This record gives sequence, C-alpha cells and structure tokens, in this order.
Amino acid sequence: MTRDQRPELDWQGGAPVALRFDDPYFSLSDGLAETRHVFLDGNGLPGRFRPGFHVAELGFGTGLNCLAALRLWNVVGVAGPLRFTSFEAYPMAASDMARALAEFPEISDLIEPLVEAVRAGHRSLKSDRLDLRIVEGDARETLHLWDGRADAWFLDGFSPAKNPEMWETKLLAEVARHTAPGGTAATYSAAGSVRRGLEAAGFEVSRAPGFGRKRHMSRAVLK
Repeated sequence: MTRDQRPELDWQGGAPVALRFDDPYFSLSDGLAETRHVFLDGNGLPGRFRPGFHVAELGFGTGLNCLAALRLWNVVGVAGPLRFTSFEAYPMAASDMARALAEFPEISDLIEPLVEAVRAGHRSLKSDRLDLRIVEGDARETLHLWDGRADAWFLDGFSPAKNPEMWETKLLAEVARHTAPGGTAATYSAAGSVRRGLEAAGFEVSRAPGFGRKRHMSRAVLK
C-alpha cells in the first residue's frame, strides 16, 4: 500500500475525521450506538442472522461496523463465522484504527485481532467466528468483480454531498446485483439522490428515524 492511499486525518476527541471529505468516520456523540441503530437495526439484525449470513459494506473505515456486527453475532450465538466483505478506497493505518476503536470498551476484546491483521498487511481475517475480507480500491472498479452476494449491506460512505462517487446510481445498481433475494441495505443518509438510486436499482426504500441529530435514515429491501 502506498502512502498516498492512507486517509489524511484530523481528530475530534477520539473520532477520526477524513480531511479529504471533511466528514467524521462515525458519530462524534456515540459511534457504536450509531452503528447499532443504522446498520444493525436498519438491516433487521440480529433477527435475520443465520449460519452463513453475509454482510457487505461500502466503506470499512475504522472497522467499527464489522466489530459491532461480530459482537452481536457472538451474543446471539449463531453457529459458525459471520461472513463480512467490505470495500474501502482509503485503508486506515493500524495505529489510527486502534486509536479510534479504543473509544469503545464494549468491543475491546475484538479489536486486537483486527488491528494486528491490518498491521501485518493482511486484508482478510478468518477465525471460527469471523470470515472478513477487505477489498481495497474504488468500489466503482472493484465491486463488479466480486463474485459474492450479501444478505445485508452497510452503506457507510461519507456524506453524499462530500463523497458523491460512493452513491452513484451505477454503483448502487452493482450493490443490488450483489444482494441475495430479499436482502437488505441500510444507510444513515436520507438524501433524495440516494433513495432514488436505490429505487432505480430495484430496492424498495423506506425512511426511518435517524440517529442523534439526523432526522431520518434509509432502509431498503431488494424487491
């Protein structure tokens, strides 16, 4: 990985802010609560969990969403590993990831294996509880090459106003193409362009209460 692929960061307390997009990686008030509300509850989890369940994500970031999903997977006690595939254009350095995740003691026992894998340059992490793959590069160039299909999508790119590439209609169509029948997607964004893009891709989109100061978020089910 070349140095210029690393995200340039500022920090607000323990929360990293991407200077390229002028947007924090997670809520400044409570990133873990945000993940649970938007991505876990938004995809009907853990109620839909089953052995072999596959989560896919646009924007791995700090890895918080992955570890929050893994924590829930372990609490419920689903057999076998949670499958998790994430697409990330600007992979975070292990030291920055560790600093950000240290804000969440509830998942402290899950952090070290992930951080050490990233520190060692690995882009996959396999255990009896997690089968993780991080796909580096622009998702517009990598997602169509993926041969998997997800049961649930975490759409966690930076704000559509600041990172419009992550929300392009063509990319959302690829999300739909890589979604299992009846699969779902959730995002913190309720922007009209995002909702229309998901609908054009074949999702049935609904608006739900957002987290914190955000009035609304979007939930989607593949028709």
